[in-house]
Amino acid sequence: MKHDDENLDDEFPEGDGTAQTEATVICPYCAEEIEIAIDPGSGPQQLYVEDCEVCCQPWRVSVHYDEAGQAEVVVSVLDE
Repeated sequence: MKHDDENLDDEFPEGDGTAQTEATVICPYCAEEIEIAIDPGSGPQQLYVEDCEVCCQPWRVSVHYDEAGQAEVVVSVLDE
């Protein structure tokens, strides 16, 4: 008997309820490529501050989910 989680891709194919939960970004300070977690439960448009895990500088993170659950993620220098 299969576990229910194994069938999620069948029940929610791409573009039909499956939202992106990770994104790869480039730090605007140190230029390192970093994978960050993103939360579709926080709404289709998000703006928040997160620190770079490499250089610890603060980013402004902008996330926009489209109807298919794919996210456009932009990180930029935090204006003080």
